Amino acid sequence: TAGRTGMNQVEELHLIQRACQGDLEAFNQLILEYQTLVFNHALWMVHDQETAEDVTQETFLSAYQNINQYRGGSFRAWLLRIVTNASLDELRRQKRRQTIPLFSYNHDGDEIETDDWLVDSGPSVEEQSMQRDLRVSLQRHICALPEEYRNAVLLVDVFEMEYAEAAEVMGVPIGTVKSRLARARLLLRRRLENGRDSLAYPLLESA
Repeated sequence: TAGRTGMNQVEELHLIQRACQGDLEAFNQLILEYQTLVFNHALWMVHDQETAEDVTQETFLSAYQNINQYRGGSFRAWLLRIVTNASLDELRRQKRRQTIPLFSYNHDGDEIETDDWLVDSGPSVEEQSMQRDLRVSLQRHICALPEEYRNAVLLVDVFEMEYAEAAEVMGVPIGTVKSRLARARLLLRRRLENGRDSLAYPLLESA
C-alpha cells in the first residue's frame, strides 16, 4: 500500500501495529499520510467543504476507535470504505437524494467552485476554458449517476485505484466493479453526447 507521501508497506504496517497498541503518535502519522485522500473522497461525495471536513474527522476517529478490526490488506481501501459509509450516512441525514449541488457556498452565499479535482493541462486560455466547461459538465453527470455507479467511477477513474482495491472499498466482487464501471462510463458517454459536450476526455477512455 502506498500513501500520499510514498510510505512503504513495512513502514505502514509498523505504524498500524503501534496504533493498535494505543500509540496516538503512530496513528497521527497515518492521518498525515491519508488525510488528503480521505478529504477529497468525502468532498466528492458530499460536495460541501465544511461537511467534508466533518466527515474526514469522523472517519479518522472511527478508524482509530476500530483499528483493531483492520485485518490486513489495503489500509487505504479500509479507510476509504469508512469514509464512503460516513459520507453516505451524512447524505442520508441531510436527506439528499439524486440532486447533489455542484458548488459549495461561502458565508456570504457566493458560489465557490469545487472543480479543482483535476489539473488544467491546456496551455491556452481558450483550451483551459473548454476543459473547465467539460469538467463541470462531467462532474454534474457523475453526481447524477446512481450511487453504485458513481462510487465505481470515483474510486477507479478519479482516485485511480486498482479494481481489487476498489472492490474491497465497495464490498463487492471485482467483476461487479468492472461491470458497474463499464455501465457508468456508457451512461456518462451518452449523457455527454446528448449534451453535445466534447468526448476528448481521458476518464471516458477504456481502462
